[in-house]
Amino acid sequence: MTLDAGSTLVMGEALVDLVPASGEKQLYRAQPGGAPANVAVGLARLGGRSHFAGGIGADGFAQQLEQWLTGSGVDHSLCRRSLLPTALAVTDPGHDGNAYHFHTERTATFDLSDLSPEVHRFDAVYVGGLAAILEPAASVVASTARAAASRSLLVVDPNVREDRGVDAQRSLKRLRTLCEEADVVKASDEDIARLWPDRDPEASCRRLASGGRLVVMTRGARGSTAYALAREPVSVPAARVKLVNSIGAGDAFMAGVLTWLSAHAWRLDLPAGQTSAMLAYASRVAGSVCAQSGTEPSMSHRL
Repeated sequence: MTLDAGSTLVMGEALVDLVPASGEKQLYRAQPGGAPANVAVGLARLGGRSHFAGGIGADGFAQQLEQWLTGSGVDHSLCRRSLLPTALAVTDPGHDGNAYHFHTERTATFDLSDLSPEVHRFDAVYVGGLAAILEPAASVVASTARAAASRSLLVVDPNVREDRGVDAQRSLKRLRTLCEEADVVKASDEDIARLWPDRDPEASCRRLASGGRLVVMTRGARGSTAYALAREPVSVPAARVKLVNSIGAGDAFMAGVLTWLSAHAWRLDLPAGQTSAMLAYASRVAGSVCAQSGTEPSMSHRL
């Protein structure tokens, strides 16, 4: 198959978030989610060529996810089908952000196909989320990522998760390996601190960037910083919005970065001015999610 120019393969989980309904302590709203799926949908809504590769089940939640992906313009023909149910993420909002409790065992969500032979078709390959650390998906994600690192542009968002079903030490090791293999790393300051607790997050980003990577660290309301080899870091403030919802904001930021890089021929050595413009654009995309109740960025931010 030939290269699908300008396209991004997004690999990982599409699951259902159970989010407390406003004003109803005992009522939860089911909404489509999963960090990689959010990125795929965000990228498509911003005008990108988005291909999602996850595991899709056979229950009502799976139908909801398919309708969401299709309605957003995401190609999901590379998804693997299963008769198993869909994984769930129960959201526990708090003053310091959202905590999640995952129900993942014996679900279709983490039954992925190894796409190592396919990565050459795409300009960029994104991996991250729970699929990068939970089996049976993690081994497949690792194999596909290794292939992408040598044949395409590998983008990694470590998106560190802590839950009873997650082996902390093993998952951190896997995520560190993916970051070391990547061409682009986008991570929050909390992610970086968990991955390399013996270093200041900024020092960890500089070290990653010294290997020729573009590293973007987000700090929530304190903005974001990009690190690249042989250049001083570039920082921009967060977009100022009235906060309604923070779920999916980091994924929307990632979709904004991918959209910008795609529009600039996937150059990682952008001048400082363009790097600043990229971060500002991604921040506005993330801000559009924070200002509404859903996880998809506003289509008004298309480049």
